[in-house]
Amino acid sequence: MARDKSLVSIEDYASKGESILVVDDVKEQREIASSILKKLGYSFTTVSSGEEAVDYLKNNSADLLVLDMIMDPGIDGLDTYKRILEFHPRQKAIIVSGLSETDRVKEAQRLGYLLEMN
Repeated sequence: MARDKSLVSIEDYASKGESILVVDDVKEQREIASSILKKLGYSFTTVSSGEEAVDYLKNNSADLLVLDMIMDPGIDGLDTYKRILEFHPRQKAIIVSGLSETDRVKEAQRLGYLLEMN
């Protein structure tokens, strides 16, 4: 039986050796991300703030950042990414948010850093 090309298998998302830095102020969100990334075979690190992410990346690297847009206290996902781009100008990132109507989320969307997932 031929596989429907529109269907995606979980294996399509499996790691090919990439490393991911997950940045979220909510412990449970970091745990969920960790569980998924572990099952997919990714090398990953989690931190709880934008400041921690910036510090981590000054001495380490990640193929991809997954940044929460709204983090409190401290800098948000967009400012975190902008700071990281100052010393890693080619850094790839996904900025995620459960909220779609804040000015910061709209700014990230305009800059192409965030896609609305509705």
